[in-house]
Amino acid sequence: MTEPVFQSSLPFAPWMAPSTWRLPGIQPLEVTDWLTRDDAFAGQMALRDKLLINQPNLVHAMCPGSEAAAEECLSLVLAHLADDDGYQIGKNEVVRPDGIPVPIDMDQPLLTAGRLVQEDFCVLEKSGDEHVLTAAVLCFPAGWTLSEKIGRPLVRIHVPVEDYDEAIAKRVQRLFDAIRVEQPLRRANALLYDNPALFTPRRESEGERHINPSGNYLRSEKQTLRRLPETDAVVFGIHTYLVELDSLTAEQLSSLDLVRERYAAF
Repeated sequence: MTEPVFQSSLPFAPWMAPSTWRLPGIQPLEVTDWLTRDDAFAGQMALRDKLLINQPNLVHAMCPGSEAAAEECLSLVLAHLADDDGYQIGKNEVVRPDGIPVPIDMDQPLLTAGRLVQEDFCVLEKSGDEHVLTAAVLCFPAGWTLSEKIGRPLVRIHVPVEDYDEAIAKRVQRLFDAIRVEQPLRRANALLYDNPALFTPRRESEGERHINPSGNYLRSEKQTLRRLPETDAVVFGIHTYLVELDSLTAEQLSSLDLVRERYAAF
């Protein structure tokens, strides 16, 4: 069993502000804050390496025709990391802050991106009236399986999430259509679990995700939306935080019932 990887604290508690806890809770994001490197970097990257090198079929998928968008995503990641002194970026490889060299493979752009940063990336491209998941690297799924979602539109991706009703679906699609290159967006969630694993795939036939309102671990995703300027695809980034409850601040703990109330029925 893989040892759990925890952050020492939760930098942002979305349940503490109505603007971020009310669905969909979208807020503007500074481009410089697109990617995050925190104190769980070494542990999360070791787990990502293990999955991406040994079991890439479980955590990576691409539809035919998605290559250009995936390559553009990697190019933006490399450009972002050029401003992070912890990385050494060469022509053919990048040395991460933990000292691990990662070859730059433009034939496998999302596999490369997934080994460089803590974020997972889902690439969505417009097809007809909906955005479709055409490529992804997903090492830390919170109760879903990539193979069941790849090639699917937004509404189908969110089966069987009960909160994602028709009204929410229409709002989210309008949001995707309106995303501007110069203005990325962000939102965050928070869930309580009794299992500290980061890699937690779950098939649709198993029903809704197993979330325990009495769990001892809080998992929160910083989710970002960024439109790519050349391919017009939207990149959905996911930075996963996992903390033990005693790592929360007193203020965060005092309002945690808001998280329990939302997901008590799951």
